[in-house]
Amino acid sequence: MELPLVVGVDGSNGSLHAVDWAVDEAARHGLPLRLIYASLWERYEGVVPATSPERPSEQALAEYIVGSAAERARRRNADARIATDTIPADAVSALLEEGRRATALVTGSRGRGELTGLLLGSVGLAVAGRAPCPVIVVRGDRAGLAGTHGRILLGAGEPEACGEAVRFAFREAEARGCTLDVVRAWRRPAYEPPGHRAAAQESARQYEERASAVLDALLAGATADHPAVRTSRTTVEGPARKVLVHRSAAADLVILGARRRSGHFGLQLGRVSHTLLHHAACPVAVVPQPG
Repeated sequence: MELPLVVGVDGSNGSLHAVDWAVDEAARHGLPLRLIYASLWERYEGVVPATSPERPSEQALAEYIVGSAAERARRRNADARIATDTIPADAVSALLEEGRRATALVTGSRGRGELTGLLLGSVGLAVAGRAPCPVIVVRGDRAGLAGTHGRILLGAGEPEACGEAVRFAFREAEARGCTLDVVRAWRRPAYEPPGHRAAAQESARQYEERASAVLDALLAGATADHPAVRTSRTTVEGPARKVLVHRSAAADLVILGARRRSGHFGLQLGRVSHTLLHHAACPVAVVPQPG
């Protein structure tokens, strides 16, 4: 069964960027699009009897917003396969439910109701942390949104949290025909016993070698399955979140893995994921790793 790419729309500039990005992404992978608007209009405006010719104003607005988004998508790609829906539920619950039957969920970085000062809307953050499928938060500068760099950035975390993210990244790079930049950041302990310079250099070399070994283990199978994908492997000393934010300025998409939290509903989004979702210069994909 062909699962759609689901986009949450609300009429904000952020959601319009998400629609544009999703149209191009759906075309690359041959997927249908499903545009949804979710709101608890019945709670705030009362339930209108089925026989009444009038509809709640919020429902009318919802249908206008999702219809306008569909029109925008068709203008961008006349061949796009598009379905729309308005759902009487809060946005987070609706998107999480849609995620059970989606290839991926796509949201904007800020919604219509978000405060101006927020870096990432509460809906996008909640969905990225709990969805059962990949979530792409569409954000970044003009070049990152346009996808003109020809590079995808994969943040290589721990192997137990990144298997699905690696597979997602290779499929994405193959569909785009671009380079996959795989980065593993490493750090020495904040304090090491004092010693000679040679000993310190040897210590650094050991940490770098471990990081390189993690990359080799992560990429071995995917490289064999996608021999046409050009990969660039890099190990960098420094905080992963800072390294990846810096490198996102030259990427069209950043991909991160997220591990299921034992005994909790949701994913283990750490400081790296939170930082990228708030500060990356291009769209960010959070890919869950099954427990």
